[in-house]
Amino acid sequence: MEGDCLSCMKYLMFLFNFFIFLGGACLLGVGIWVVVDPTGFREIVAANPLLFTGAYIMLAMGAMLFLLGFLGCCGAIRENKCLLLF
Repeated sequence: MEGDCLSCMKYLMFLFNFFIFLGGACLLGVGIWVVVDPTGFREIVAANPLLFTGAYIMLAMGAMLFLLGFLGCCGAIRENKCLLLF
């Protein structure tokens, strides 16, 4: 019974970290799109410098969540305590 519970926790931890990974990938993708797209958001963002800074903050947060989710998934599958604590 104890082994089943630990196995369930392992896969729930992987699933939770996978959702963080996907969220980071989405934020990273939208941030890159806002910064690179010359016609769409560029005109809106160019009007207000604060929005342009927000795009870079979105890029940074997306990259950090992407990395955190990836390392969490690897740590959950391999049961590596160091990666999970990171």
